[in-house]
Parts: sequence; structure tokens; C-alpha cells
Amino acid sequence: MRQAVSHTVAQRVDGAAPAGGENGGVPHASGRGIQPRRRASPTARRQRRAACLFLAPAVIMFAVYVIWPILSTLRLSLYNWDGMTEASFVGLANYIELFHSPTFYTALKNNVIWLVLFLLAPPMGLAIALYLNQAVGGIRIVKSLFFAPFVLSGVVVGLIYSWFYDPTFGLLALMLGRGIPVLGDPNYATPGIIFAALWPQTAYCMILYLTGLTTLNSEQIEAARMEGAKGWTMLWHVILPQLRPVTFMAVVVTVIGALRSFDLISVMTGGGPFESSTVLAYYMYDQAIKYYRLGYSAAIAVVLFAIMLLYIVYHLRRLLRSEH
Repeated sequence: MRQAVSHTVAQRVDGAAPAGGENGGVPHASGRGIQPRRRASPTARRQRRAACLFLAPAVIMFAVYVIWPILSTLRLSLYNWDGMTEASFVGLANYIELFHSPTFYTALKNNVIWLVLFLLAPPMGLAIALYLNQAVGGIRIVKSLFFAPFVLSGVVVGLIYSWFYDPTFGLLALMLGRGIPVLGDPNYATPGIIFAALWPQTAYCMILYLTGLTTLNSEQIEAARMEGAKGWTMLWHVILPQLRPVTFMAVVVTVIGALRSFDLISVMTGGGPFESSTVLAYYMYDQAIKYYRLGYSAAIAVVLFAIMLLYIVYHLRRLLRSEH
């Protein structure tokens, strides 16, 4: 008995544990051993199941109405199909023809012009929002007047500006004293359409910035005023940094609107004169609806989607990098 006790004490002094543990049973799974995997509680499992059920309809709709059309367009761009007969596989022939087409580069150039000039909408919307963000009498009526273009459809805006540019009875001809065929001149058609499109787009950006101005941190503004900041310094160093998410949204929506511009071009010029005002979106429609070249039209859509994706990813990375 004394020998067994002495042997156990010697094992503990030397750092070894008895073979069966202190209780003579299975060794503990603590310390350096394998940690037992904790099972989720019934409440956590129910919450996870409920979250999946709530997300399922949105995920299914996104897959059906976004992912599947994108994949179908990618597949269709590799075929020659008129929408009625059997499609024939042509590989990259549609892309090769597209990159050798002069109309494609005209449309691409016009899209770049749209992109540059259309980006005037966010700063103009910010300026109007700063003007309207004040508590004075009658400001709600002024806000509604600036808001009105946003609720008009593109067709209505196109018709209004077509009458405005008319060289015989248009308001522009009355203002200048002579008629200028803005929509009939290849040099003026695209800028004229963009000017018309800026009207509702500026109103949309104004709404975004008005919403953002209501969420500003008043303590930061008061602290900046106590430090002597005002005017441009206040705007640049205090207000604009807080409006960065709103600016990102306004820029992204404006870029997408510039790249997918279609309705105003269809109403005001139909891509003319001599295809001088066409853009990629209208060129895609023209080839699909008028000439029944659905595969070629799908190739144009893929190129347009790639341009949008690259631009949005670039701005998203810049936003995330600036926040970190």
C-alpha cells in the first residue's frame, strides 16, 4: 500500500498524471487535448433557419432575374440567331465583327461623352440641395419645382426638349432669334440630348443629397464653426466627408444612367443623323429589333456590361479604401 502511494506521488512530482486520471476514468479533453465541438442551441438553429427562409425568395429572384439572364446573354453572344430559326454556333465571330465595326467606335465615343458630361449631375445636384436645405418660407414649393423633372418619364422629357430645340417654333429659336437644328446636326445632337438628360438626373442627385444632409453630425459642424470654419472650408473638410456614401451612390447611378442611355436617344434622334448620336445601348437595340441579329446584339450587351462592371468595381474599391 505504501509502495503504491509512493509511486503515485512520484508520478505527480515528475509531472505525469495517473493513467486513469484523478478519478480513475477517461482523461479530460481540456488543456492540450481536443476541444469538444459545441452544438448550436435550439434557439440559434431556429434563428438560422428563419434567416435562410427569409433570404430564400430574394436569392431565388436574384438568380432568376439577374444571374440567369447574364449567363444566357454570354451564351447567346457566341451564336448567330435571328430569333426564329435554329441558332448556329459561331464562337467569337460576333465580337470580331463588333470590334471591326465603325459604328461600334462611334457609339463607344458617344458613351464616353455621355459619361464625362453626365457626371455634372452630382455636383449640380449637391449645389441645389445645399441651396434648398434651409428653413425659409416657401422652400417646400421650390423643392417641389426642382423635384418635378424626376417624376417625368424619359419619353416626356425627350418630347419636351425636341420641341425646345425645334428650329422653327422652339423656345431656343425664339431665345436666339434664329433657328439652330440641334438634333439635325451631327456635332450638336449628342450634347443636346445629354443636356436634356441632365435635367431629371440632376433632380435625382438633389434628392440623394437632401437626404444625406439630414443625417449630418451637428456636433461636428458646431465644433468646426467654433474653430472658425465656414464657407468652402466647412463644405470641403466637414460636410463632404460625411456625404461620401451619398456621393458614391450618386456617381454610380449617374454612370449607369450614362452607359445605358436609350430612351432619350430613341425619342429625339433615333441614333441619327447618320448614326452620329447612337450609343452602345441603342446600337444593341437597333441590331436586335430592326435587323434580328440577336447574337450580335448580345455581344454588344456583354461589352457594355463589362464596361459598367469595371467602372463600378473601381469606384467601390476606392470608397472602401478611403473608409479604411
